[in-house]
Amino acid sequence: MSTRFDRDTEVREIGEEAAPQFGERAFASRIDRGWWVVRGPNGGYVAAIVLKALAASVDADRAPRSLTVHYTAPPEEGPVRVETRVERVGRSLTTVAGRMLQGDRVLALALGAFSKPRRGPSFDHARMPAVAPPEDCQPFRGLIPMNARYEYRHAIGALPGSGADIACIGGWIRCAEPRLADAPLVAAITDAWPPACFAPARSAEEMGPVPTVDLTIHFRRDLPLAQAAPDDFHLAVFRSRFAEQGFVEEDGEVWSRDGRLLAQSRQLAVIG
Repeated sequence: MSTRFDRDTEVREIGEEAAPQFGERAFASRIDRGWWVVRGPNGGYVAAIVLKALAASVDADRAPRSLTVHYTAPPEEGPVRVETRVERVGRSLTTVAGRMLQGDRVLALALGAFSKPRRGPSFDHARMPAVAPPEDCQPFRGLIPMNARYEYRHAIGALPGSGADIACIGGWIRCAEPRLADAPLVAAITDAWPPACFAPARSAEEMGPVPTVDLTIHFRRDLPLAQAAPDDFHLAVFRSRFAEQGFVEEDGEVWSRDGRLLAQSRQLAVIG
């Protein structure tokens, strides 16, 4: 049974009636207002749609390893088109480019890397932050439409508007409707919490729109995990260290409940 996330990120390949201007293949999707933040849809939601189109353009046995999306204009509610072009197919790595459009208006540019598992040295020095389990954490309810698409449990850092000394925020998160955390959902989660730069804010005026300029996601495991359940919570943690000249960076991590690092993200956003 499909969830709202599945329906709102669905991509459908379209034929010659919409011949790609940029690439080799074209996919139709639709931007839904239920994922709105302030001036447009959430960047993670847009990344999930783009990722689905890129993934449909490569061999199914090659999983996403890296995705970078540059956001050039805010989409409006309604139909969009994602055009893709395979730039190179190597023995183990496929590089594919894409762009999202509404009419002739370019909304996003993307580049993805897909690969089979490779043999190589293995180590794991990453440690999930020590936090209380989701059952012991307070629910967080945001004020924007996108917040209704997820269930949040605040577990780390400060809440928006707390006047905190450190720009850090995060906690447990899962879809409002039970759904396995595959790569598109994890991509969306990397931009699903309020910006970390809201934690040091002391007033609503300091928490205006923070549109994403670019978002890079590194997928560190094949998703969904083999033993995953649709109602699993995942820990998402976000930190910002430097805001200057109207821009702020944000680093993110997404963890499974048992402490496995699923994805790392970094984005640059406009602030103020």
